[in-house]
Amino acid sequence: MLVDFDWDWFIQCDRSAIDELMKLGFIRDASNAIFVGPNGVGKTSVTKNIAYTAVLKGKKVLFTTAAKMLNELAAFDGNLALQRRLRFYSAPDLLVIDEVGYLSYGNRHADLLFEIINRRYENKSTVITTNRSFSEWGEVFPGAACVVSLIDRLVHHAEIVKS
Repeated sequence: MLVDFDWDWFIQCDRSAIDELMKLGFIRDASNAIFVGPNGVGKTSVTKNIAYTAVLKGKKVLFTTAAKMLNELAAFDGNLALQRRLRFYSAPDLLVIDEVGYLSYGNRHADLLFEIINRRYENKSTVITTNRSFSEWGEVFPGAACVVSLIDRLVHHAEIVKS
């Protein structure tokens, strides 16, 4: 639980921003939250606590890693099955995508992530954790034409928490 979180260890975090996110107003507003920071600073722990709080408040929540979601979506051959799975990831009140930037992906993966974010844009909330600054997302999705639009939709109406 976040109540047990060692705030003294999490030196550079914006605790007031996290406290505000824990109130879940961003879900009501269909805005996003993005946690940016190096490995091991507690991004995943904080986002799991936000997700857990949302479940306790009756929200539909899905927590996944970027690798699991994108590899699963990229494996679909048929359009009908892919569309069904895209609806699955687009439906929850809160979608948490952990570890964006830990691996590099191809254009298809970038397009699929853009499709999820675009479907949720201004309708549902998404929380992202990443160890890369947005200027480095071109390395995460090398050659993908949609990276700028993807970042634009993520950060519009978003709380960015750096650690």
